[in-house]
Amino acid sequence: MRRLIAVLPSLILATSCIPITLASAPKPREVAGLRVHERATNSTVAFDEFVRTVAHADIVFFGEQHDDPETHFAEFALLEGIGRLRRNVVVSLEMFERDVQPMLDDYLAGRMSETDFLAKSRPWDRYATDYRPLVVLARARGWPVVAANVPRPIASAVGRKGLAALDSLPPASRAHAARENICPRDRYYDLFVTEMGGHTMPDTGMVSRFYAAQCVKDETMGESIANALARAGDDAIVVHFDGSFHSDYGLGTVARASRRAPSAKRVVITAVPVADPLRANTTEASKRADFVIFTRSPAR
Repeated sequence: MRRLIAVLPSLILATSCIPITLASAPKPREVAGLRVHERATNSTVAFDEFVRTVAHADIVFFGEQHDDPETHFAEFALLEGIGRLRRNVVVSLEMFERDVQPMLDDYLAGRMSETDFLAKSRPWDRYATDYRPLVVLARARGWPVVAANVPRPIASAVGRKGLAALDSLPPASRAHAARENICPRDRYYDLFVTEMGGHTMPDTGMVSRFYAAQCVKDETMGESIANALARAGDDAIVVHFDGSFHSDYGLGTVARASRRAPSAKRVVITAVPVADPLRANTTEASKRADFVIFTRSPAR
């Protein structure tokens, strides 16, 4: 699977990159081995039908499982399919932070080699197998790629000191975090506390600070997405990839982007690795997103 992902961008580079309209585009190719469940119809839908539905959105949120190879294959297949149907595509990534946007832009424009780009942009450990295909596809098609996330040192500072840490940043660094950061004790907070270890754990302030750091990540990604959509124009679609916790249930990054772009039509997707996609129980998973992609989990 990883070998296939690595080869696909080369195949894209060898094909025509002429943009086509949604109405005249060929159907996206079917993808075997994945099961897509649509919440609205409570039914399994073909991958090509899924792509055609998603392609009508203004913002697509794909919540991934970072360590699942088939999830990354599904991401590439979806993005490639959307690119067949829409002219104006913007890719947004949690996996790059705002301060490396100039390096990312230079690489996409051919002004920087891939070696230099990777040396300066702090890519995630599995960039070569998991995210490079998305970036290479965008480069081949001339699509912008947004380094959407807050830099890790800023998130770490908020995790230690709370939101007040933002006030002590120099202007150049402060610009790499969202201007407005709202961190309510809502359902997202409850889910975060559960993820951290459950409601029985004592809150000595650490949980609140860590939650503040989580909020700053979501606010920054939400702002990055909304800004990218505004810059790209009315005919654009922004496809954002993040860890599923950031976008499940329409919370986190989804809520922050929607607050800034309330009229944008959004679609939320989550990937769920299971032993057998055909036998997966859709009842609980379907609550998390508009579409659930069940992938076959890797053998352990």
